[in-house]
Amino acid sequence: MLRRVLLSLAMVSLLSVSASAADINLTDAKCPVAKTKAAVAGQFVEYKGAKVFLCCGNCKKAFAKDPEKFASRANAQLVATKQAKQLCCPLTGGKLNGATVITVAGAKVCFCCNNCKGKVEGAEGDAQVDLVFGKAAFKKAFKVAEK
Repeated sequence: MLRRVLLSLAMVSLLSVSASAADINLTDAKCPVAKTKAAVAGQFVEYKGAKVFLCCGNCKKAFAKDPEKFASRANAQLVATKQAKQLCCPLTGGKLNGATVITVAGAKVCFCCNNCKGKVEGAEGDAQVDLVFGKAAFKKAFKVAEK
């Protein structure tokens, strides 16, 4: 009897984990380590109270070893997968202007003005990602959704 109860609890636990992972849309999500490879639902690490998805076990190990190295792209993925919400401009902390929306590292972001938007649009690659999703910018402008 106890064995059946434990087995039932284990199944419910497994289903609830699967359901929460299923709520996250990984269609366009990229691995923060490999950058261009698609993120996979089965390869993730806990990060800032959410999940960052990677493409393979090797990237998962690399991320776990040095998460700060991949923080900007991990933060971008949290926003792209709607696990984090934007509250204000990542450059100034100012009120968001809906006319300034652009996509950076697969995540839609908004700015307070066209000057901030232009500054980000003028940057390329990792510099652009760091401007919007770097440690200070992320802390200022985004909040991870509570579970």
